[in-house]
Amino acid sequence: MVSTLRIPRLVVAAPSSGSGKTTVATGLMAAFTARGLTVSPHKAGPDYIDPGYHALATGRPGRNLDACLCGTELLGPLFAHGAAGADLAVVEGVMGLYDGAAGQGELASTAQLAKALRAPVVLVVDGSSQSRSVAALVHGFASWDPEVRIGGVILNKVGSDRHEELLREALDEAGVDVLGVLRRTPQAATPSRHLGLVPVAEREPDAVAAVAAMAGQVRAGCDLDALWALARSAPPLTDAPWDPARALAGAGTPPPAGPRPVVAVAGGAAFTFSYAEHAELLTAAGAEVVPFDPLRDERLPESTGALVIGGGFPEVYTPELSANAALRAEVAALAAAGAPVAAECAGLLYLARELDGAPMCGVLDASARMTERLTLGYRDAVAVGDSVLAPAGTRVSGHEFHRTRLEPGAGAEPAWGVVRPGPPRTEGFVQGGVHASYLHVHWAALPAAAARLVARAVRPGAAV
Repeated sequence: MVSTLRIPRLVVAAPSSGSGKTTVATGLMAAFTARGLTVSPHKAGPDYIDPGYHALATGRPGRNLDACLCGTELLGPLFAHGAAGADLAVVEGVMGLYDGAAGQGELASTAQLAKALRAPVVLVVDGSSQSRSVAALVHGFASWDPEVRIGGVILNKVGSDRHEELLREALDEAGVDVLGVLRRTPQAATPSRHLGLVPVAEREPDAVAAVAAMAGQVRAGCDLDALWALARSAPPLTDAPWDPARALAGAGTPPPAGPRPVVAVAGGAAFTFSYAEHAELLTAAGAEVVPFDPLRDERLPESTGALVIGGGFPEVYTPELSANAALRAEVAALAAAGAPVAAECAGLLYLARELDGAPMCGVLDASARMTERLTLGYRDAVAVGDSVLAPAGTRVSGHEFHRTRLEPGAGAEPAWGVVRPGPPRTEGFVQGGVHASYLHVHWAALPAAAARLVARAVRPGAAV
C-alpha cells in the first residue's frame, strides 16, 4: 500500500540571484508561523546560511534539499522527513529558477526540485528597472518547462504606486496572478559575505530584527490567503519519509552494543555550517550528540569519544579561536589518541598548524591563509584510502566553498581524490582517526559515515 503525504507547499524562486528570494521565503515562513501554522522550512542547494534564518522564522530546523549532494531519489524522502507534522512547507530556491550544477542540465536546480515535489512555484521578480517588460520575462519563465507550474508572482523593489500599477497591468495581460508587491525598503536588509548572508549565530539580535522586518514586509505586501490557497493546491506526495535508522540499516551498519559514546559537535558563531540530518544519523547510530563552542568552551564535553567540526567562517574569529589554547590542546590530544575526528572546511583550518599566522590545534602539519580567490562548486570525489568516514573507493558528490588556501593541500594519505571538474587531484588529510577536508558532504547520501565514526568512538569510561 502506498502512503500519501498531504502537505501544502510552495517553492519560492526567482529569475536570478539577488531578486529577493530570501526576503520573501523567510518572510512567508515567519508570517505563516505568526498565523499559528507549523511551517517546515527548506532550502534548495548546499547553502548553510539561509536555513539559519529559516529556523529563526519557524522554530524548526532549516533543511537542505540538494539533488547533486544527495541524489534525486532522496529529494522527496528528505522533504517528507523534514515536513513531518507541519501544516505548510516553504522551499527557498537557489540562484535563478532553471540554474543548477554547471554543465549538468537541470541537475540541482530549483525547477528540478519543484517538479520532484510537485509544488507550485512563486516567482519573485525584481521590478525595479522595468514595467511592461515584466510580462515577457514572466511568460518566458512560465513557458520554458511545462512541468514547472508558476502559480503567481511576487513583485519586489517596486518604487511607487504608479510603478506598481504598470507592472500589474502588464502581468494581467499575460494572465499571471500577482500574489504580492514589496516596496523598496532597507529594513529587511541583511549583511552578506562572499555569496551569502552573514550567519544568524554571528548577529543573532540583529537577525531576529531582520526576520521580523521580512515578516512585516510580507504581511503588508502579500496576499497570504491566496498564497495559502496556492500551497493547498499541491497534490499529495507518495514518497516515504527518510528515516535515519532505516538509512543506517540499509547501509548494513546497525548501532553497536554498549554505552552510547559522546560525539562532540562544534558550533557557535565560528562553526555554523551543518546539515540537520548529520546529528540525526549520529544519534541513530548510537551516539550521544553534544554541541560545544570553540570560542567559549575551554574543555571538550565530558567523556568526548569522537569529534565533528563542520564549516563556518573561522577567519572572522581567528584571534579568539587561537586564544583558547586549553581547548586547542584538548582537541590535539584527542586526535593524537586516535579518536575519530571528522572535519570539513572550517574544521580543516582549525586542525591546521596555523591560520593567518595564528596558532590553531596543530593536528595537521599544514598552514592556512585567507586569499582573495573564491573556490566554489560541486565536486565528484572518491576516497583514496580507508578512513573513519569511508572505505577506499567510496564515491561522493561534495561541495567546496572557501577563500582560504592550505599548504600543503593534501597529506601523505589524502582524504579524497577529486575526479571532476578539472584535472584529477587529491586533497585533504587522513591521519589516524582524523578525516579532514575542504569538501562538504551530505551524510544522508553516505549514512555509513556516521556509523563508522560512532563505531570507532571511545566509549565512556574507556581510556582515550
